[in-house]
Amino acid sequence: MKKLCSTKGLSLIELVVTMAILAVLASLVIPSTRLTAKRLKEIELRRNLRVIRTAIDNYKKDYDKLVTMKSVNESGYPKTLQELVDGKDFGGVDKTKRKYLRRIPDDPFNPPAPGRERKEEERWGLRSYADDADSNVWGGEDVYDVHSLSEDTAIDGTKYKDW
Repeated sequence: MKKLCSTKGLSLIELVVTMAILAVLASLVIPSTRLTAKRLKEIELRRNLRVIRTAIDNYKKDYDKLVTMKSVNESGYPKTLQELVDGKDFGGVDKTKRKYLRRIPDDPFNPPAPGRERKEEERWGLRSYADDADSNVWGGEDVYDVHSLSEDTAIDGTKYKDW
């Protein structure tokens, strides 16, 4: 005689145990992915700061090398970050404008609002040569350094604006 009931299916207890195990695993993975995403943004911030600061330093080196009649009021640093993109001919010494950046990188912790163009001082925190090293207010004379405008704390406990 044939059996009417098959024992190939899962019992309710087995399903509950499986769901509980999956829930525990998911609760372990989600914080890890958030931390990984934050770490990737921190890496991007460090890279963007390095790119901009290297461009500023290269501009200053070229200024010191190419400009022979230096003004007392000029530090040799670019007036704006946009000047690094647009280029500079250093008073006609160079036949073409020297460009230092293709574009100004964005701060990953201070992203622009969609469809809104921001002013330069809203994209990055700027310091001029005459400003204090820890100043949060840009004097406006030139661009000596950049920093993040984010008030958030990094994974290592430091503030992004102090990088």
